[in-house]
Amino acid sequence: MVYDAAVIGAGVVGAFVARELSRYRLKVCLLEKESDVAMGTTKANSAIVHAGYDAKHGTLKSILNVRGNELMEQAARELGVPFKRIGSLVLAFSGEDRTTLEHLYQNGIRNGVPGLRMLSAEETAAMEPNVSGTVVGALYAPTAGIICPYELAIGAVENAVRNGVDFKPECGVLGIRKEKEGFTLVTEKGEIRASCIVNAAGIYGDVISEMVQDKSFTIRPRKGEYLLFDKSQGNTVHTVLFPPPTKMGKGVLVTPTVDGNLLAGPTAVDVPDRDDVGTTAPGLEHVMESAKKSVPDIRFRDVVTSFAGLRATPSTGDFIIEASRTAKGFLNAVGIESPGLTAAPAIGEYVAGLLGKEGLPLVPKNDFDPIRKPVIRFRELADEEKQALINRNPLYGNVVCRCETVTEGEIVDSIHRPAGAGNLDAVKRRTRAGMGRCQGGFCTPRVVSILARELHIPVEEVTKKGKESNLLVGRKG
Repeated sequence: MVYDAAVIGAGVVGAFVARELSRYRLKVCLLEKESDVAMGTTKANSAIVHAGYDAKHGTLKSILNVRGNELMEQAARELGVPFKRIGSLVLAFSGEDRTTLEHLYQNGIRNGVPGLRMLSAEETAAMEPNVSGTVVGALYAPTAGIICPYELAIGAVENAVRNGVDFKPECGVLGIRKEKEGFTLVTEKGEIRASCIVNAAGIYGDVISEMVQDKSFTIRPRKGEYLLFDKSQGNTVHTVLFPPPTKMGKGVLVTPTVDGNLLAGPTAVDVPDRDDVGTTAPGLEHVMESAKKSVPDIRFRDVVTSFAGLRATPSTGDFIIEASRTAKGFLNAVGIESPGLTAAPAIGEYVAGLLGKEGLPLVPKNDFDPIRKPVIRFRELADEEKQALINRNPLYGNVVCRCETVTEGEIVDSIHRPAGAGNLDAVKRRTRAGMGRCQGGFCTPRVVSILARELHIPVEEVTKKGKESNLLVGRKG
């Protein structure tokens, strides 16, 4: 088979590119070197839907941020992903900070961000009573929101697969040959032919680009470390709180999460290793000190976990979304650092349009279905709904994860959905089993047992995250 388009990378950008292409009469494949969707930057970021006031006017970042924000509500609704438009505040601690915020405000107006307002110290404190008493004002952006980034990517890939896209996990690209017509991708699972390629490989975007002799940019990994708090702290703040930005990024934010936790982070440190997602004592100390500046009474004893992610920082200073000058039919969609999550639905649109200009025939399908099969979240149901569900399927009566109230029925469903869960972390991302206060201490053995049963494999073959991450080494006796 020769695919019309091969998308490399199943982060949130690749997921929305694949979903957008699935609207058309095309044969599309989505290649991912890891075992699942959203295992790079997408699984470890701030989960913010940004309003769009900070990206420099006229850049792709600014245009696609604002457009992505506009599209997010519909995308989340179609994909059954929780999204809350809670607004954001950029805090000012001095007169100099207020000047910075004024510049952000004016830039946001030029970018077309609706509803921006400058607040006084009193207005800020009334909106967020737990902010520092040293705050002298804030920039309020009501269109900002929060979402779960990996749920969004998973939803987009599920929908793309339902609409005909072939998802190929553990299919890393080792090389690309330009043919007379199209390309041959040399992968871990053999050769794949495609007329067009979309490079959405995140941190490895420049590595993939160099496979077609395009060395026009580089990608630098920038590490961000985070602290995640128990749900008891989820109401500490009600909007996304930012400090004044710096040249390294938006700073250490404090925000509620869409699942009811509290999140603080990230740091911003350039690192040489593209796989370095380890947390550090200095990094987490910086998160704590910075978060306390915004919210002095934040309770660090209620931290349930820490984690780190890598941002793909481009040498160009802007998103790189363009046709390669070295190989016709090869398109880069890389350097997608913040606000990439927000921009993802718009990037999907934009990339499809560019591919059309490259000669890909974009003939709409009559039977494209934008709606993802609904996900049952047992913990959110009313008691009568829970009982009715258990009557239909008794597996929903077996609570496997006590912290997050995740049932066996939900775990089984996550395994058998399109692009379904094939390991422990994949179940975790889809159901939240193991994300609670005990961090999987109670439910992990049961989830492993369910995975083995549903995948028809021995328990020793169940992995944490695919590829040589086995949890068990053998049977006793």
